[in-house]
Amino acid sequence: MAGVVGGTRPALPPADDRDPDVTPGAAPVGTLTVQNIGGRRWTGRRERAAEERRVALALREAILPEPGASIELPHARIAVRYVPAGRASSLGGDWYDAAPLPDGRMFLAVGDVSGHGLPAIAEMAQLRHALLGLSMTGASPGMLLTWLNSLVLTRLDDTTATAVCGHFDPVTRLFTWAQAGHPAPILVRRGGARQLGAPRGVVLGAMPGLPYGVADVRLEPGDLLLMFTDGLVERRSRDIGAGVSLIVEAAVSTGLGERGADLDTGLDRLLEAIGGPNPEDDTCLLAVAVTGEGPRHP
Repeated sequence: MAGVVGGTRPALPPADDRDPDVTPGAAPVGTLTVQNIGGRRWTGRRERAAEERRVALALREAILPEPGASIELPHARIAVRYVPAGRASSLGGDWYDAAPLPDGRMFLAVGDVSGHGLPAIAEMAQLRHALLGLSMTGASPGMLLTWLNSLVLTRLDDTTATAVCGHFDPVTRLFTWAQAGHPAPILVRRGGARQLGAPRGVVLGAMPGLPYGVADVRLEPGDLLLMFTDGLVERRSRDIGAGVSLIVEAAVSTGLGERGADLDTGLDRLLEAIGGPNPEDDTCLLAVAVTGEGPRHP
């Protein structure tokens, strides 16, 4: 079961596809013929924009998993929230994955392709599927991003993307991860929260040959790990740093990570606390909650 989402997928708002240069119903300009031409031009653009929106939504639905129950693991639980951009024209290349590996670990990832619209969604599909396939090799997260960077440089011209990916072992509770120019995960523990220190890693598609570092953290019973795309923390009115601080505060104030807290309800409250859906960008939020002690390991 890969990338299963808790809750229902929010409905997209109607597209605002009006032509800024043409006002429907405006007073005649010159002759009736000119007015009719202007009306047809506006109608044609609106229909093309609506068709592109339908195609974009259908493509996203085919790429990202359908809503469903959260993933239950031994001593842990995973839940995901995907919130599309408030504006149809801002649908972009945000994605997530949560897939079991042959050795019993879980492969977890979130990423974001630059740009919006059909080109970004199509490139997102290629990267997501490529990374998921590479993860089956069991290679380290740093090597996975090295391979993915080579793919972007050689197959996707003028494309850049960010990603954070890792392996979570539900038995040892060890999370091993790497990042490519992406915000580091947030750890909620014992009533506090902090952003993890990120290993080195450049944006995918920026340059070849640079290695991607790897970091690890052993989660404790009651811990909550949050992986997210920048649509969660960045707004036109604030930068990413301020948004991360807001998430850290909201994670504590909403009770995320507390023993017995409902994960799905907590994630919904977290999204509300930071201002709801981002009108200008998609948002992916992946949470790992450690629910039990599990075996003892050194």
